[in-house]
Amino acid sequence: MSKSTVLITGASRGIGAATALLLAGRGHDLALNYRRDAAAAEALAARVRALGRRAVTIAADVADEAAVRAMFDRVDAELGPLAGLVNNAGIVAMKARLDEMDVARWRRVLDTNVIGTLLCSQLALRRMSTRHGGRGGAIVNLSSVAATLGSPGMYVDYAASKGAIDSFTIGLARELAAEGVRVNAVRPGIIETDIHADSGEPDRARQSAGVIPMQRPGRAEEVAAAIAWLLSDDASYTTGAILDVSGGR
Repeated sequence: MSKSTVLITGASRGIGAATALLLAGRGHDLALNYRRDAAAAEALAARVRALGRRAVTIAADVADEAAVRAMFDRVDAELGPLAGLVNNAGIVAMKARLDEMDVARWRRVLDTNVIGTLLCSQLALRRMSTRHGGRGGAIVNLSSVAATLGSPGMYVDYAASKGAIDSFTIGLARELAAEGVRVNAVRPGIIETDIHADSGEPDRARQSAGVIPMQRPGRAEEVAAAIAWLLSDDASYTTGAILDVSGGR
């Protein structure tokens, strides 16, 4: 993918923010989506602009169809043709067993992690696919090693949502392979980000070092590097791939 516009969902912190800075350094203009933290998103946009690239911040819950459609319209109007999408927005709920969860929790997790990814991908492909008059592009979905491990006793609902992302990535990649759009996923392991606090275990990354073959949690920048490669022309023959960035888990 040549230097062009990329939309990153959930960009205000963690892996999304690290990806934004890496892509800006490589010459991409960025649409930075966030749900709540406007100050963090604006601070990130300032850093992107300091690198000489354009950036717009857009508040939208990816589970809200009207908000997502408005977000893509803003990208069209303010940054021009979209060439890349990083489906990074995702949530996890408090650590619990399945018999302790309720349906409202499942709907929140699935609406954000699965429906949000499907919706953003649909609107992106309608802009990028040659079938729709686009010039091609790339989509990178954020999965999780939880999809393969199941996260028993922690959040099997989150793991299930990421298993859905793996299946979706493979299917959409094959659906769009002849239309100039590549679709891949990155499957991070335990990464030092703020998401662990959302599950009630803010120190989980450091405390889990012993169960990781590399004996340390990953850094957001290490996941960002994988995302950037999958977006790039260096990955021009790669689609339907799920790349583990998990320290060997």
